Amino acid sequence: MIAIISDIHGNLPALTAVLEEVDALGCRQILSLGDVVGYYAQPGECVDALRERGIVNILGNHDHYIVSGEGCPRSRLVSEITEYQRGIISADQVKWLSTSLSHIADGTDYFVHGGLDDPIDQYLYAIEDAHFPAGTQRLFAGHTHVQALLDVNGKTFCNPGAVGQPRDGDPRAAFATISSDGIGLHRVGYDIDQTAFHMRQAGFPAKCYENLYIGAQIGGRIDRITLA
Repeated sequence: MIAIISDIHGNLPALTAVLEEVDALGCRQILSLGDVVGYYAQPGECVDALRERGIVNILGNHDHYIVSGEGCPRSRLVSEITEYQRGIISADQVKWLSTSLSHIADGTDYFVHGGLDDPIDQYLYAIEDAHFPAGTQRLFAGHTHVQALLDVNGKTFCNPGAVGQPRDGDPRAAFATISSDGIGLHRVGYDIDQTAFHMRQAGFPAKCYENLYIGAQIGGRIDRITLA
């Protein structure tokens, strides 16, 4: 069994809970679809947790911000959080992030953070055939923070959901598994208060973490993934 995780976003309590559940399920391999960093206060610890297990990471847009030194083009707040994280993450942790892959193509399975048109920053909310690379039967993508498993004209789309900031109205950390029985979707509760505590300690306002309690974006928006 293989575990697929995504969008950890520096949320160590959520990652710890997911890794414990992954171990309990007996997964022999874990693949990260990106965004190990961003949003929350323990990005380095999350990088170390993946690095120590030899987990392969696919580059997400927040990972790219840290590696490249760029800010987020859509959000001043995200850029401010990114700048804070640059001050606490180590050079070795940045180096590990820089080794992240753009995507993985494994037979008829395709793994990416965003999508085919933009691997790090394409949001897939309305899924259609055109989103599947040629020869792909199963497409795994993160970035939207919405857990989904859809049949698309005989092909399969899976978003494992977000470990660190779910946006589908369920505050529990999300991940997926691949086994001989197919694809499974999983949720696990974690101590959100601990994540909020670390954000307060870092000096961030409540608006940066209160969304975690309702499983929403910062600001309260809840998203969905549907067929186009």
